[in-house]
Amino acid sequence: MKYILKLLLSLPALLCADQKPNIILINVDDMGWTDIGSLGSEYYQTPNLDRLIANGIKFSNAYAGAANCAPSRACLISGQSSPRHGVYTVGSSERGKPEQRKLIPTPNQIFLPPNTRTIGHAMSDAGYETITLGKWHVGEDPLLQGFKYNVGGCHLGGPYNGGYHSPFKFPNCEAKEEGTYLTDYITGRAIDFIKDNAQKPFFMYFPFYAMHSPLQAKKDKVAKFKNIKTSKAHNNAIYAAMLESLDENIGRLVKVLEEFKLDKNTLIIFTTDNGGVWKFSKNWPLRAGKGSYFEGGIRVPTFAYWPGKIKAGSSSDIPITALDMYPTLLDIAESAKKEKKILDGASFKELLFGQAPKFDPQRPLVWHFPIYLQAGYNECHDMAFRTRPGSIIRIGDWKLHQYFEDGRFELYNLKDDLSEQNNLAAKHPEKVEKLLAQLNKWRQDMKAPIPRELNPQYKGQ
Repeated sequence: MKYILKLLLSLPALLCADQKPNIILINVDDMGWTDIGSLGSEYYQTPNLDRLIANGIKFSNAYAGAANCAPSRACLISGQSSPRHGVYTVGSSERGKPEQRKLIPTPNQIFLPPNTRTIGHAMSDAGYETITLGKWHVGEDPLLQGFKYNVGGCHLGGPYNGGYHSPFKFPNCEAKEEGTYLTDYITGRAIDFIKDNAQKPFFMYFPFYAMHSPLQAKKDKVAKFKNIKTSKAHNNAIYAAMLESLDENIGRLVKVLEEFKLDKNTLIIFTTDNGGVWKFSKNWPLRAGKGSYFEGGIRVPTFAYWPGKIKAGSSSDIPITALDMYPTLLDIAESAKKEKKILDGASFKELLFGQAPKFDPQRPLVWHFPIYLQAGYNECHDMAFRTRPGSIIRIGDWKLHQYFEDGRFELYNLKDDLSEQNNLAAKHPEKVEKLLAQLNKWRQDMKAPIPRELNPQYKGQ
């Protein structure tokens, strides 16, 4: 009997010897660059994530596709920049008080256009069983946007239908016991999927609802963190407890891969959709947080783990973005040449294995935000908005901000000034001119809209 059981457990490993690798893409919500213990936090406890980083590759210059939820996810899922799909924010582009908006912002596309080809379509075409679990946010139903299975995904941007404890009001989420924690439940469903699909390649897009507000955690964990020494940047016990639950559940996911002998044929990529929410968890030394195009809003914790394939303890400082996920996954699935869609990112497959990338490490990275996002704070430009209409470009160590209301430029050298405190625009006009030329070319190629019409309701800041 023991022999038969051992044979059954080893069967997936035997079957996947010539099988395409499984891929799990974890996209956590509203989690900051230093929220993992080994990436800088002295308060949060993330032993499972720490272990994966120690045995994989971390990317120190990884970026979200945008500074807030919906546009970032639209970029990752479509593989295209915001001007192509039109998703710039959540809901209306006319955010904040009208008398404080100098310009008429570009209209916002709330969801990805219905005919958008997604990473779900592409991976299905590559022969993968596909599932998304958690926050979708770029349409009403991921089953109509390329995925075969869906647990919890819909138009909602957060766990608003009853919060983090059951009964849930998300699609295909029916917990047996009242009070079940959402992160536990969805991970359980992910584990069931892995067990059911152990003998065929699968692509799991796992966009956890955590760490999005409302902040809700297990009471025993909150009590634990209230008795642990905090830091100036990280001091919210509820947030810490939520993060510990997230970490434990990622540990559960890895454990089942190991039990079914799938770990060596499964690539796990971990990233987040934007920087942490500043009032809950600071992103220091990065400036600001979610909603801002300073580094704290767009630089995100990112790593990859693949035992026997990725060298343990490796790292890369070459900049990558969420736009690179789509082409990278196609490359891993050996389906990149079949994809006819225009993709704005590039595969970083070679970086995973310690090789030079096929793309130029000095390529321009651009974020375009022709709208307003309210609720500023003291690390933003003003208290009314987290960001005002503008574009940002990074090439190498240099990052240029251009704001459309007043034509202002801000230039930072991220190698010397990661916190973006020293604006060098006046000191290096030649660098501004060079970066602006690249930015203008990108906007022209993308047909990116620039708001110019004055708002008649504007009364000044």
